[in-house]
Amino acid sequence: MYAIIETGGKQYRVEEGDTIDVELLRSEAGSKVEFTNVLFLNTGSASKVGTPYVAKSVVQGEMLQEAKGPKVIAYKYKQRKPYRRKVGHRQRYSRVKITEIVG
Repeated sequence: MYAIIETGGKQYRVEEGDTIDVELLRSEAGSKVEFTNVLFLNTGSASKVGTPYVAKSVVQGEMLQEAKGPKVIAYKYKQRKPYRRKVGHRQRYSRVKITEIVG
């Protein structure tokens, strides 16, 4: 059984027991998280496609921790001019373990 959920403007294919990194959720570690925006649900024998979401289906998970993604460096310069600019960014994510798919 698997589902495709939408959170933070992105889509994820999840199964029970999966651990995913999603956009930062304002929840504490150990708390329960529910994803109600289920786009597609496959039970093995049947599949449901939402328009845009599948009715009465929820993916439940447990918030594990906040994680940081890789550091991204943006470097700008102008040739033959004394202009150089280096900017770094490191995105924060919420690490969620999928516990149950209800549908």
